Amino acid sequence: MAEIKLNHVSKRWGEFVGVDDFDLTIADREFLVLLGPSGCGKTTTMRMIAGLEDVTEGTIEVDGQVVNDLDPKDRDIAMVFQSYGLYPNMNVYENVRFPLKVRKVEGDHDAKVRRAAEMVELTPFLDRKPAELSGGQRQRVALARAIVREPNVFLMDEPLSNLDAKLRVSTRAQIKNLSHELQVTTVYVTHDQIEAMTLADRVVVMSKGVVQQVGTPVEIYDNPANTFVAGFIGSPAMNLMQGTIRGGTFEGRNVRIPGLTAPDGEATVGFRAEDAAIAPTSAEIDAKVYTMELLGDATMIAVKAGGELVSVKAPKEYRAEIGAPVSISVPAAICHVFDGTSGRRVAGPAPLVAEPA
Repeated sequence: MAEIKLNHVSKRWGEFVGVDDFDLTIADREFLVLLGPSGCGKTTTMRMIAGLEDVTEGTIEVDGQVVNDLDPKDRDIAMVFQSYGLYPNMNVYENVRFPLKVRKVEGDHDAKVRRAAEMVELTPFLDRKPAELSGGQRQRVALARAIVREPNVFLMDEPLSNLDAKLRVSTRAQIKNLSHELQVTTVYVTHDQIEAMTLADRVVVMSKGVVQQVGTPVEIYDNPANTFVAGFIGSPAMNLMQGTIRGGTFEGRNVRIPGLTAPDGEATVGFRAEDAAIAPTSAEIDAKVYTMELLGDATMIAVKAGGELVSVKAPKEYRAEIGAPVSISVPAAICHVFDGTSGRRVAGPAPLVAEPA
Protein backbone atom coordinates (compact mmCIF):
# COMPACT_ATOMS: atom_id res chain seq x y z
CA MET A 1 0.00 0.00 0.00
CA ALA A 2 1.12 3.60 -0.37
CA GLU A 3 0.90 7.12 0.95
CA ILE A 4 0.98 9.81 -1.74
CA LYS A 5 2.39 13.28 -1.11
CA LEU A 6 1.93 16.12 -3.55
CA ASN A 7 4.33 18.83 -2.41
CA HIS A 8 3.35 22.21 -3.87
CA VAL A 9 2.79 20.66 -7.31
CA SER A 10 2.03 22.93 -10.27
CA LYS A 11 1.50 22.32 -13.97
CA ARG A 12 1.80 25.04 -16.60
CA TRP A 13 1.76 25.17 -20.37
CA GLY A 14 3.37 28.52 -21.19
CA GLU A 15 1.30 31.15 -19.40
CA PHE A 16 -1.66 28.83 -18.86
CA VAL A 17 -1.82 27.34 -15.37
CA GLY A 18 -3.50 23.94 -15.26
CA VAL A 19 -2.78 23.18 -11.60
CA ASP A 20 -1.52 25.77 -9.13
CA ASP A 21 0.37 24.87 -5.93
CA PHE A 22 -1.43 21.62 -5.12
CA ASP A 23 -0.20 20.58 -1.66
CA LEU A 24 -1.79 17.51 -0.06
CA THR A 25 -0.98 14.18 1.58
CA ILE A 26 -3.18 11.25 0.60
CA ALA A 27 -3.15 8.69 3.40
CA ASP A 28 -2.39 5.02 2.88
CA ARG A 29 -5.60 3.18 1.83
CA GLU A 30 -7.57 6.43 1.57
CA PHE A 31 -10.22 6.90 -1.10
CA LEU A 32 -9.70 10.49 -2.27
CA VAL A 33 -11.97 12.14 -4.83
CA LEU A 34 -10.87 15.09 -6.97
CA LEU A 35 -14.07 16.99 -7.76
CA GLY A 36 -14.77 19.97 -9.95
CA PRO A 37 -16.11 21.18 -13.30
CA SER A 38 -14.41 20.50 -16.63
CA GLY A 39 -11.09 22.31 -16.90
CA CYS A 40 -10.53 22.64 -13.15
CA GLY A 41 -7.27 20.63 -13.16
CA LYS A 42 -8.47 17.39 -11.54
CA THR A 43 -7.51 15.06 -14.42
CA THR A 44 -4.20 16.89 -14.90
CA THR A 45 -3.42 16.27 -11.23
CA MET A 46 -4.18 12.57 -11.64
CA ARG A 47 -2.09 12.35 -14.81
CA MET A 48 0.88 13.88 -12.95
CA ILE A 49 0.54 11.22 -10.25
CA ALA A 50 0.46 8.54 -12.97
CA GLY A 51 3.46 10.02 -14.78
CA LEU A 52 1.50 10.82 -17.94
CA GLU A 53 2.16 14.55 -17.42
CA ASP A 54 5.42 16.11 -16.26
CA VAL A 55 5.38 18.27 -13.13
CA THR A 56 6.33 21.91 -13.73
CA GLU A 57 7.02 22.63 -10.05
CA GLY A 58 7.01 20.58 -6.85
CA THR A 59 7.45 16.89 -6.14
CA ILE A 60 5.26 13.81 -5.97
CA GLU A 61 6.11 11.05 -3.50
CA VAL A 62 4.63 7.56 -3.52
CA ASP A 63 5.39 5.46 -0.45
CA GLY A 64 8.23 7.82 0.48
CA GLN A 65 9.90 7.79 -2.95
CA VAL A 66 9.99 10.85 -5.22
CA VAL A 67 8.57 9.65 -8.54
CA ASN A 68 8.89 12.80 -10.69
CA ASP A 69 11.48 11.16 -12.96
CA LEU A 70 10.01 7.64 -12.98
CA ASP A 71 8.22 6.33 -16.06
CA PRO A 72 4.54 5.41 -15.59
CA LYS A 73 5.34 1.69 -15.78
CA ASP A 74 7.74 1.99 -12.85
CA ARG A 75 5.31 3.71 -10.43
CA ASP A 76 3.28 0.61 -9.49
CA ILE A 77 0.05 2.45 -10.31
CA ALA A 78 -3.01 1.07 -12.10
CA MET A 79 -5.29 3.48 -13.95
CA VAL A 80 -8.89 3.08 -15.08
CA PHE A 81 -9.80 5.53 -17.83
CA GLN A 82 -13.07 7.12 -18.88
CA SER A 83 -12.87 5.10 -22.10
CA TYR A 84 -12.65 1.39 -21.34
CA GLY A 85 -9.49 0.84 -23.43
CA LEU A 86 -10.20 -2.87 -24.06
CA TYR A 87 -8.59 -4.94 -26.81
CA PRO A 88 -11.44 -5.92 -29.18
CA ASN A 89 -9.66 -9.01 -30.53
CA MET A 90 -9.22 -10.51 -27.04
CA ASN A 91 -11.89 -12.07 -24.87
CA VAL A 92 -12.53 -10.86 -21.32
CA TYR A 93 -10.12 -13.41 -19.82
CA GLU A 94 -7.23 -12.27 -22.01
CA ASN A 95 -8.03 -8.58 -21.51
CA VAL A 96 -7.84 -9.04 -17.75
CA ARG A 97 -4.70 -11.18 -18.01
CA PHE A 98 -2.89 -8.80 -20.36
CA PRO A 99 -1.11 -6.68 -17.66
CA LEU A 100 0.33 -9.86 -16.13
CA LYS A 101 1.72 -10.97 -19.51
CA VAL A 102 3.20 -7.57 -20.34
CA ARG A 103 4.85 -7.21 -16.93
CA LYS A 104 5.99 -10.87 -17.05
CA VAL A 105 4.46 -11.58 -13.67
CA GLU A 106 5.32 -15.07 -12.45
CA GLY A 107 2.91 -17.42 -10.76
CA ASP A 108 -0.59 -18.67 -11.44
CA HIS A 109 -2.15 -16.16 -13.87
CA ASP A 110 -5.38 -18.14 -14.06
CA ALA A 111 -6.05 -17.86 -10.32
CA LYS A 112 -5.35 -14.11 -10.35
CA VAL A 113 -7.60 -13.49 -13.36
CA ARG A 114 -10.48 -15.52 -11.99
CA ARG A 115 -10.23 -13.86 -8.58
CA ALA A 116 -10.34 -10.39 -10.16
CA ALA A 117 -13.24 -11.42 -12.40
CA GLU A 118 -15.17 -12.80 -9.44
CA MET A 119 -14.71 -9.57 -7.51
CA VAL A 120 -16.48 -7.61 -10.25
CA GLU A 121 -18.99 -10.37 -11.08
CA LEU A 122 -17.58 -11.16 -14.53
CA THR A 123 -16.96 -14.90 -14.21
CA PRO A 124 -19.81 -15.89 -16.59
CA PHE A 125 -18.44 -13.56 -19.30
CA LEU A 126 -14.77 -14.56 -19.45
CA ASP A 127 -15.10 -16.09 -22.94
CA ARG A 128 -16.90 -13.11 -24.49
CA LYS A 129 -15.36 -10.37 -26.61
CA PRO A 130 -15.83 -6.71 -25.57
CA ALA A 131 -18.30 -6.13 -28.42
CA GLU A 132 -20.62 -8.70 -26.81
CA LEU A 133 -20.73 -6.82 -23.49
CA SER A 134 -22.80 -3.93 -22.19
CA GLY A 135 -21.19 -0.65 -21.17
CA GLY A 136 -21.31 -1.55 -17.50
CA GLN A 137 -19.71 -4.95 -18.16
CA ARG A 138 -16.93 -3.35 -20.20
CA GLN A 139 -16.18 -0.94 -17.37
CA ARG A 140 -16.01 -3.88 -14.99
CA VAL A 141 -13.47 -5.55 -17.30
CA ALA A 142 -11.36 -2.40 -17.05
CA LEU A 143 -11.67 -2.54 -13.25
CA ALA A 144 -10.69 -6.21 -13.17
CA ARG A 145 -7.67 -5.49 -15.38
CA ALA A 146 -6.53 -2.90 -12.81
CA ILE A 147 -7.25 -5.21 -9.85
CA VAL A 148 -5.28 -8.15 -11.27
CA ARG A 149 -2.06 -6.12 -11.12
CA GLU A 150 -2.35 -5.70 -7.34
CA PRO A 151 -0.87 -2.18 -7.51
CA ASN A 152 0.00 0.19 -4.67
CA VAL A 153 -2.31 2.89 -6.06
CA PHE A 154 -5.52 2.94 -8.10
CA LEU A 155 -6.25 5.98 -10.27
CA MET A 156 -9.77 6.27 -11.74
CA ASP A 157 -10.55 8.98 -14.28
CA GLU A 158 -14.34 9.47 -14.49
CA PRO A 159 -14.95 5.72 -14.95
CA LEU A 160 -18.75 6.03 -14.78
CA SER A 161 -19.34 8.96 -17.12
CA ASN A 162 -20.12 6.76 -20.15
CA LEU A 163 -22.76 4.72 -18.32
CA ASP A 164 -26.49 5.37 -18.11
CA ALA A 165 -28.06 6.45 -14.82
CA LYS A 166 -29.03 2.97 -13.60
CA LEU A 167 -25.64 1.46 -14.41
CA ARG A 168 -23.87 4.37 -12.72
CA VAL A 169 -25.66 3.58 -9.47
CA SER A 170 -24.87 -0.16 -9.55
CA THR A 171 -21.26 0.29 -10.70
CA ARG A 172 -20.71 3.01 -8.10
CA ALA A 173 -21.83 0.56 -5.41
CA GLN A 174 -19.43 -2.02 -6.84
CA ILE A 175 -16.50 0.42 -6.71
CA LYS A 176 -17.38 1.31 -3.10
CA ASN A 177 -17.42 -2.37 -2.14
CA LEU A 178 -14.13 -3.04 -3.99
CA SER A 179 -12.51 -0.15 -2.17
CA HIS A 180 -13.52 -1.71 1.14
CA GLU A 181 -12.26 -5.17 0.10
CA LEU A 182 -8.98 -4.21 -1.56
CA GLN A 183 -7.88 -1.48 0.88
CA VAL A 184 -5.73 0.21 -1.77
CA THR A 185 -4.98 3.93 -1.92
CA THR A 186 -7.36 5.30 -4.56
CA VAL A 187 -7.57 8.66 -6.34
CA TYR A 188 -10.84 9.12 -8.19
CA VAL A 189 -11.65 11.97 -10.58
CA THR A 190 -15.22 13.09 -11.23
CA HIS A 191 -17.37 16.12 -11.97
CA ASP A 192 -20.38 14.37 -10.39
CA GLN A 193 -20.80 15.55 -6.80
CA ILE A 194 -23.07 12.60 -5.98
CA GLU A 195 -20.23 10.19 -6.84
CA ALA A 196 -17.89 12.25 -4.66
CA MET A 197 -20.28 12.32 -1.70
CA THR A 198 -21.01 8.59 -1.81
CA LEU A 199 -17.52 7.21 -2.54
CA ALA A 200 -14.96 9.45 -0.86
CA ASP A 201 -13.19 9.35 2.47
CA ARG A 202 -12.13 12.90 1.60
CA VAL A 203 -13.02 15.24 -1.25
CA VAL A 204 -10.80 17.85 -2.90
CA VAL A 205 -12.94 20.51 -4.59
CA MET A 206 -11.06 22.30 -7.39
CA SER A 207 -11.75 25.31 -9.61
CA LYS A 208 -9.47 26.79 -12.28
CA GLY A 209 -6.51 24.74 -11.11
CA VAL A 210 -6.79 25.83 -7.47
CA VAL A 211 -7.89 23.74 -4.48
CA GLN A 212 -10.97 25.36 -2.96
CA GLN A 213 -11.56 23.00 -0.03
CA VAL A 214 -10.45 19.62 1.32
CA GLY A 215 -12.58 17.63 3.74
CA THR A 216 -14.90 14.72 4.32
CA PRO A 217 -18.14 14.75 2.31
CA VAL A 218 -20.08 15.77 5.42
CA GLU A 219 -17.67 18.61 6.23
CA ILE A 220 -17.87 20.03 2.73
CA TYR A 221 -21.66 19.70 2.55
CA ASP A 222 -22.30 21.23 5.98
CA ASN A 223 -19.44 23.71 6.04
CA PRO A 224 -18.55 25.02 2.53
CA ALA A 225 -15.50 27.28 2.48
CA ASN A 226 -16.83 29.66 -0.17
CA THR A 227 -19.66 30.29 -2.61
CA PHE A 228 -18.07 28.10 -5.29
CA VAL A 229 -18.11 25.03 -3.03
CA ALA A 230 -21.58 25.89 -1.70
CA GLY A 231 -22.97 26.19 -5.22
CA PHE A 232 -21.25 23.03 -6.50
CA ILE A 233 -22.01 20.54 -3.72
CA GLY A 234 -25.51 19.21 -3.14
CA SER A 235 -28.49 18.18 -5.23
CA PRO A 236 -29.92 20.72 -5.48
CA ALA A 237 -26.97 22.97 -4.73
CA MET A 238 -27.13 25.40 -1.84
CA ASN A 239 -29.44 28.36 -2.46
CA LEU A 240 -27.38 31.57 -2.74
CA MET A 241 -28.97 35.02 -2.53
CA GLN A 242 -27.37 38.43 -3.10
CA GLY A 243 -28.05 41.39 -0.81
CA THR A 244 -26.82 43.58 2.02
CA ILE A 245 -26.44 43.03 5.77
CA ARG A 246 -27.14 45.91 8.14
CA GLY A 247 -27.29 45.39 11.90
CA GLY A 248 -27.56 41.62 11.54
CA THR A 249 -30.42 41.76 9.04
CA PHE A 250 -29.96 40.57 5.48
CA GLU A 251 -32.08 42.25 2.82
CA GLY A 252 -32.39 41.48 -0.86
CA ARG A 253 -35.03 41.16 -3.51
CA ASN A 254 -38.11 39.45 -1.94
CA VAL A 255 -36.08 38.43 1.11
CA ARG A 256 -35.41 39.75 4.61
CA ILE A 257 -33.62 37.62 7.23
CA PRO A 258 -33.00 39.13 10.70
CA GLY A 259 -30.85 37.73 13.48
CA LEU A 260 -27.64 37.00 11.56
CA THR A 261 -24.29 37.19 13.33
CA ALA A 262 -22.27 38.64 10.47
CA PRO A 263 -20.48 41.89 9.57
CA ASP A 264 -22.32 44.65 7.72
CA GLY A 265 -21.88 45.07 3.98
CA GLU A 266 -22.56 43.34 0.68
CA ALA A 267 -23.09 39.63 1.24
CA THR A 268 -24.31 36.35 -0.17
CA VAL A 269 -26.55 34.30 2.10
CA GLY A 270 -27.04 30.59 1.49
CA PHE A 271 -29.18 27.77 2.85
CA ARG A 272 -30.05 24.21 1.88
CA ALA A 273 -33.44 23.46 0.32
CA GLU A 274 -34.18 20.79 2.93
CA ASP A 275 -33.50 23.17 5.85
CA ALA A 276 -36.14 25.76 4.89
CA ALA A 277 -39.90 25.27 4.95
CA ILE A 278 -43.12 26.56 3.42
CA ALA A 279 -44.74 29.00 5.88
CA PRO A 280 -48.49 29.53 6.38
CA THR A 281 -48.05 33.32 6.73
CA SER A 282 -45.60 36.01 5.64
CA ALA A 283 -42.01 34.91 6.35
CA GLU A 284 -38.37 35.66 5.43
CA ILE A 285 -39.07 35.10 1.72
CA ASP A 286 -42.34 36.22 0.13
CA ALA A 287 -42.47 35.58 -3.61
CA LYS A 288 -44.38 33.86 -6.38
CA VAL A 289 -43.94 30.23 -7.36
CA TYR A 290 -41.54 30.05 -10.30
CA THR A 291 -41.81 26.30 -10.78
CA MET A 292 -42.89 23.14 -8.96
CA GLU A 293 -41.33 19.70 -9.33
CA LEU A 294 -42.69 16.42 -7.94
CA LEU A 295 -39.79 14.28 -6.64
CA GLY A 296 -41.78 11.37 -5.25
CA ASP A 297 -40.69 11.74 -1.63
CA ALA A 298 -41.06 15.55 -1.68
CA THR A 299 -42.20 18.51 -3.77
CA MET A 300 -39.57 21.04 -4.83
CA ILE A 301 -40.79 24.64 -4.99
CA ALA A 302 -38.66 27.34 -6.64
CA VAL A 303 -39.03 31.12 -6.36
CA LYS A 304 -36.96 34.16 -7.30
CA ALA A 305 -35.30 35.76 -4.25
CA GLY A 306 -32.15 37.78 -3.81
CA GLY A 307 -31.84 37.94 -7.58
CA GLU A 308 -31.47 34.15 -7.83
CA LEU A 309 -33.61 31.04 -8.21
CA VAL A 310 -34.20 29.63 -4.73
CA SER A 311 -35.55 26.14 -3.97
CA VAL A 312 -37.25 24.67 -0.92
CA LYS A 313 -38.41 21.11 -0.25
CA ALA A 314 -42.05 20.85 0.73
CA PRO A 315 -44.04 17.74 1.76
CA LYS A 316 -44.89 15.44 -1.14
CA GLU A 317 -48.59 16.32 -0.81
CA TYR A 318 -47.95 20.05 -1.26
CA ARG A 319 -49.28 21.60 -4.47
CA ALA A 320 -49.09 25.15 -5.80
CA GLU A 321 -49.76 26.78 -9.15
CA ILE A 322 -47.00 28.63 -10.98
CA GLY A 323 -47.40 32.33 -10.18
CA ALA A 324 -49.17 31.73 -6.87
CA PRO A 325 -47.84 33.63 -3.83
CA VAL A 326 -45.82 31.57 -1.36
CA SER A 327 -43.93 32.29 1.86
CA ILE A 328 -40.75 30.46 2.84
CA SER A 329 -39.38 30.31 6.38
CA VAL A 330 -35.60 30.78 6.43
CA PRO A 331 -34.43 31.11 10.07
CA ALA A 332 -31.06 32.78 10.64
CA ALA A 333 -29.88 29.57 12.35
CA ILE A 334 -29.76 27.68 9.02
CA CYS A 335 -28.02 30.42 7.02
CA HIS A 336 -24.44 30.57 5.76
CA VAL A 337 -23.04 34.04 5.11
CA PHE A 338 -20.38 34.65 2.46
CA ASP A 339 -18.41 37.82 1.82
CA GLY A 340 -19.96 39.72 -1.10
CA THR A 341 -16.58 40.37 -2.74
CA SER A 342 -14.32 37.36 -2.08
CA GLY A 343 -17.05 34.74 -1.70
CA ARG A 344 -15.34 33.44 1.45
CA ARG A 345 -17.62 32.14 4.19
CA VAL A 346 -17.72 34.51 7.17
CA ALA A 347 -20.53 33.08 9.31
CA GLY A 348 -22.84 30.10 9.48
CA PRO A 349 -24.46 27.34 11.50
CA ALA A 350 -21.23 25.28 11.54
CA PRO A 351 -17.74 26.42 12.65
CA LEU A 352 -15.75 28.33 10.07
CA VAL A 353 -13.26 26.33 8.05
CA ALA A 354 -9.60 27.15 7.58
CA GLU A 355 -8.40 28.51 4.27
CA PRO A 356 -7.21 25.71 1.89
CA ALA A 357 -3.49 25.03 2.00
